[in-house]
Parts: sequence; structure tokens; C-alpha cells
Amino acid sequence: MIIRDNKTVIFDLDDTLYNEIDFLKSAYKDISKKVASNVNVDALLLYKDMLTHFNNGKNVFKVIIEMYSASYTIQELLHIYRNHQPKLELSKDRRGVLDTLKHENVNLGLLTDGRSVQQRNKIKALNLDTWFPEIIISEEFGSEKPNINNYKYFEKVYGEGTYYYIGDNIKKDFVSPNMLNWTTICLADNGLNIHKKDKTLALPETYLAKHTVNEFADILRLID
Repeated sequence: MIIRDNKTVIFDLDDTLYNEIDFLKSAYKDISKKVASNVNVDALLLYKDMLTHFNNGKNVFKVIIEMYSASYTIQELLHIYRNHQPKLELSKDRRGVLDTLKHENVNLGLLTDGRSVQQRNKIKALNLDTWFPEIIISEEFGSEKPNINNYKYFEKVYGEGTYYYIGDNIKKDFVSPNMLNWTTICLADNGLNIHKKDKTLALPETYLAKHTVNEFADILRLID
């Protein structure tokens, strides 16, 4: 691909650059080891129980505490979940796209909602500092998507040019960059997204991405 002019590509994090379910599984493994040592049960069995309850839509921490008579509170388990050091790995297709964009001198940015420590731990685990010199996390910035100021920050940094936003959540990801006349690209759910799309949800067209891709590498043909 040949990149011309000043192009800037901003990415969402969760369920875009990696599958958020992997963070959940990493946290559950950490929690299962701590609870298992507390109640003297097999950590793997407890971990599998947690996943089963999650898939069944249960309040996982409440069920586990009651089932195993663990001496943890829900808030304590939430604290572990949010603050553990996750074991995550950026997939080959993600690395390939980011390497290509960086090689072609495309401006890159990361825009994510969430708590600072939790999101920073994900970013560190995925080594995203390698590609992203500009990172906005809602708790640090003071506002969440779809606040237009979260997006306009990147225009202030990178100046005039062509902007692209890659995300997955039609409720909040695309409405503001659409207003800014950015090219918006939705990465379709591959069946692993932790927050499933509400099929009954009817949103104005302004909330929808201008393009949808099934494969991450397809992003490149829309940026070229």
C-alpha cells in the first residue's frame, strides 16, 4: 500500500485490537488461584465454574463466594479483576496491520473508555506503546465516548488531514467521528465479543460506521 498525504488512524482497544474475553479469562485464572488457595479446592475446577456461570449470565463473583464459602467480598474480587496483570498477546493479523501503518508513516492513536490502571495494564501486556504514541483513556481524559472532545484531541495533535476510526461498538464509537467527517470502520463481531450487539437496538444512521469489515487486514484497503 502507498500512503499519501497526512493520514491518521485511531483505534478502539477492547474487542478491536484484542478480544476482551481474553482479559476476562486472564482475570478469572488469577482469581481462581487466589480463591482456591483460600478454600482448598482445585483452581482449574473453580476457573471452569467461573466461565460456566459467566456464560449463563450469572453474577459470577457472588455465586463463587456463596458456592465455596470463600472469605472474599465481591468488591475484593472486582479489585483483583480490574487491577491484575493480564496475560494477553496481540494476534498476528493485528501486528501486521499496525506494522504496515507504522512503516507507511501513518499517524496512530488509541482511544479507549475505562479505568486508567485496568486499561494501562492491557496496553502494557499487548506492547501497544510500540505503535501508539498518543493514547487517550477516558478516566484520565475526563470524558468518555462519544464525547466529541475525545476525538478532537487527535486533530489537535496531528493537524489537518484524513482521519479514520476503527471500533466495534455502534452505541458510542462512530457517531462523533462521523460528525467530524472521519472515515469510520466497524470490525464485525467474530463471535467472541464480550458485549453482544442488541439486535433489537434501532439507532439513527449517524451512529453507524461507514464501512464494516470481517477481517482485520481488510482495514488496509480502506485506508490506502
